[in-house]
Amino acid sequence: MFYKGYYHLFYQYNPKGSVWGNIVWAHSVSKDLINWIALEPAIFPSKPFDQYGCWSGSATILPGNKPVILYTGIVSPDPENAQVQNYAVPANYSDPFLREWVKPDNNPLVGVHTENPSAFRDPTTAWFDGGHWKMLVGSSRKHRGIAYLYRSKDFKKWKRSPHPLHTKAETGMWECPDFYPVTPRSEDGLDNSKMGRGIKHVLKVSLNSTRYEYYTIGRYNRVRDFYVPDNTSVDGWAGLRYDYGNFYASKTFYDPIKKRRILWGWANESDSQIDDVQKGWAGIQLIPRRIWLDPSGRQLVQWPIEEVEGLRGSELHMRNQKLDMGVHVEVTGITAAQADVDVTFSFKSLEKAKSFDPEWKNLDAQDVCDSMGSTIQGGLGPFGLLTLASKDLEEYTPVFFRIFKAEDQKLKVLMCSDAKRSSLAEGLYKPSFAGFVDVDLSDKKISLRSLIDNSVVESFGAQGKTCISSRVYPTLAIYNNAHLFVFNNGTEPITVDSLDAWSMNSPSEMN
Repeated sequence: MFYKGYYHLFYQYNPKGSVWGNIVWAHSVSKDLINWIALEPAIFPSKPFDQYGCWSGSATILPGNKPVILYTGIVSPDPENAQVQNYAVPANYSDPFLREWVKPDNNPLVGVHTENPSAFRDPTTAWFDGGHWKMLVGSSRKHRGIAYLYRSKDFKKWKRSPHPLHTKAETGMWECPDFYPVTPRSEDGLDNSKMGRGIKHVLKVSLNSTRYEYYTIGRYNRVRDFYVPDNTSVDGWAGLRYDYGNFYASKTFYDPIKKRRILWGWANESDSQIDDVQKGWAGIQLIPRRIWLDPSGRQLVQWPIEEVEGLRGSELHMRNQKLDMGVHVEVTGITAAQADVDVTFSFKSLEKAKSFDPEWKNLDAQDVCDSMGSTIQGGLGPFGLLTLASKDLEEYTPVFFRIFKAEDQKLKVLMCSDAKRSSLAEGLYKPSFAGFVDVDLSDKKISLRSLIDNSVVESFGAQGKTCISSRVYPTLAIYNNAHLFVFNNGTEPITVDSLDAWSMNSPSEMN
């Protein structure tokens, strides 16, 4: 949230170690969403209604610029893990850092859910509509994901709606739900309470059983409090995702200063717990992203916030570099282990695009990428970047495209970030992440931007239509021994129309 000149980030944190447990709400503040000041925890277990844990939730700004936190508390230990919904308010509204938070005695606001007490958590940012505040709480029953809706006139007494806002069978527990308005008419964000003609809504849920998220775009019936996804949104595990890689438990908020909606995502680990203990840390927040509705209305688009460009240092620019099959060209003059790379590829013809195998119809993009990789020759692709690469390519994380022709002769564009060769270390999680890209290739061009940061590669295909974040741990391609290449392993020649790359400086960590 934004309050009195500062952005506030709250996040789940264990102050006693780099493994799960002892979870508090850590708290950091920033002027620009890039350079942060770490403060003391905002919330930690201290009351009967959260004595066994303070879990995730959201912040809402009430009238009079008064922030309030909604969060899940655990009131009984295993095996029941009964969960309730609580709130906290600042002890001193005049403190722009909001260092101290108070938990009023009328907690919990919402008591134990009798149907499934251990699957009832993560209240959303509330919105005001029709004289009531409204919020969602994630849950499940018999493997059916549920977003329960609650109403309140005063933000203190909450009553559950007779029916969920939305529910879907065979999706399991819905964690960290998010619900917010968007418009196809503008890239500007909207406040959560914004309503009106032409406004659609996004419902995002994090799937506990798969550890990934999906979202739908649809219509919110404010009178009946129903949400109905559009027929262009797949409602289920095969639905659209913010990010097809290491990305979970995300939240958005409305930034009133720059009138944008910001998406925060957590990159979970690919390393082992033993290694996490040795490193002394685990998990990382990804770069904040601006998010908006594509003019087609079918999907969201994401892009790194503009403030990240303030970290750019030395730069390199490449133009009209031809890549025949089997060619890779090094991008020099920048720090490849910590870089921002924005490249546009072009090709003269779509004729060499291979047919999309009918047997892949029932496979998701990740399975297709896993079976093909970046080294298997194609027609139009694979082409893209080799990030965090060792000099002789013993290690590298390729981010690339393959373009296919489907049976209806329509093009099918696959984007991959393949960690299989990212590290020589044993025991790491090294998957082939992938997603399909809904992009018009009539101009025979496609873009790719990657933010590379030592153990993280965040990639944005086709100006942010498909995004993939990979968590990798190279042993050779580290610091000054990391390299960056553009490559093509397809029979159709590829041209790097433009490549702009920058070494990236580190943000400030202030206390």
